[in-house]
Amino acid sequence: MSDQAAPTVVLVHGAFADASGFARVIRELSTSGHSVIAPPNPLRGLRNDAGVVHSVVAALDGPVVLVGHSYGGAVIGQAAAGLSNVTALVYLAAFSLDTGESCIDVQQPFAPSLLAETARPTPYDAPGAAGGPDLYIDGRRFRETFCADVPVDLAQVMGAAQRPLAAAALAEKAMQAGWKEIPSWYQVAGHDNAINPEVQRFMAKRMGSTIDEVDGSHTVFISRPVRVAEFIKSAIAWR
Repeated sequence: MSDQAAPTVVLVHGAFADASGFARVIRELSTSGHSVIAPPNPLRGLRNDAGVVHSVVAALDGPVVLVGHSYGGAVIGQAAAGLSNVTALVYLAAFSLDTGESCIDVQQPFAPSLLAETARPTPYDAPGAAGGPDLYIDGRRFRETFCADVPVDLAQVMGAAQRPLAAAALAEKAMQAGWKEIPSWYQVAGHDNAINPEVQRFMAKRMGSTIDEVDGSHTVFISRPVRVAEFIKSAIAWR
């Protein structure tokens, strides 16, 4: 693949986090010569958030590999629809939704994750969202729920700096499913306490994805950045 044809990797973070969590993955990809951006995901609602990512990707010249973590997977699936420059979708322990399906819907046939127990609603409505509260993870159980395999001091910082998700986003139905037209890669986190790994396996199989299962937590891209970067590179090299 020539440098001119090399895709830009767009990393989309999920709930309770920001794009800084991708720091070591960005370093791995960048030192291998790949162009990477990690735009903010507003976490206000699926239609809104997908619209933001769609606009970012549509403005890029050349091909794009679109990567989503957690709720960011739901966002990239909708955002990618109608974008001819997206060559691959990569899901990192992420939601992939069918049209008319929500993040709540896809999990219902399976045992609930620990997140269902540790998520806490705010006593106020989520600013900038359609209605209802924001959600945070209980700080006392943040590491156990979200990032059980990262150092304790790092987990404390992540918990203190977590970005909330508007609760309404979890019930919002997907309007598009870009994975039906675009090849996908799915990395399952085998010890995920935020999204049941069985849910992840179901979604990956439904998409017909190239699947890699990692012995890690929901934030395996932080604890195992080289492994995750290599998986993303396999999607970059596909075409």
